Amino acid sequence: MSTPSLSSNSGIESTLHETRTFDPPSAESVGGAPWIVGSMDEYGAMHKRSVEEPEAFFADEARRLHWFKEWNTVCEFNAPDAKWFVGGTTNLCYNCVDRHVDDGHGEDVGLVWEGEPIGPDGAPAVKAFTYRELQREIAKFAHVLKRLGVERGDVVTSYMGMVPELAIATLACARIGAVHSVIFGGFSSQAIADRVADAKSKVIITCDGAWRRGKVVPLKENFDAAVN
Repeated sequence: MSTPSLSSNSGIESTLHETRTFDPPSAESVGGAPWIVGSMDEYGAMHKRSVEEPEAFFADEARRLHWFKEWNTVCEFNAPDAKWFVGGTTNLCYNCVDRHVDDGHGEDVGLVWEGEPIGPDGAPAVKAFTYRELQREIAKFAHVLKRLGVERGDVVTSYMGMVPELAIATLACARIGAVHSVIFGGFSSQAIADRVADAKSKVIITCDGAWRRGKVVPLKENFDAAVN
């Protein structure tokens, strides 16, 4: 891994330069799943259109998603601020999970989690969820958040390890219109307290602990120290 170095004009210059290109994987290599970009030529054509016809390009790409109400304007740009798909209504959770169930793919695998190798044989823990299983778990946790008083626009903070429940909690927030804020599991108690205060979090989600590089990070202990 490279480190930045100071150039003669005191700016920061990266010493890492990537010149390789990687072709998109074939459908066979990923179990027959369709890819949006099938070749480098197709990628080049898409990039060219995104530069020359940005509104038409991004409108077509956005229509790959499900919209409860289509937008009126693709982009309103008042430098330095931009608003995308103004007037449109969609939901991240519905697009990630529910629509696949509605389309008949409920028994297809929607998430595969692989944990750190912690067993005596060094094998990682692996767990797969179908879209229907994800939908059920997300709906259950969304109901928990609502019972805790979380409403649309409220901030919910996650201080968790890289576990499936993190994805489930994040999508549950999106399902009910809450804003999720993620705090890195390696941060100290003071850093947790600062971020929770800045975000004005209504609810904080954590774990007893999480594996990281062969050790258990005491998440709940750190969290308790942050709020006391």
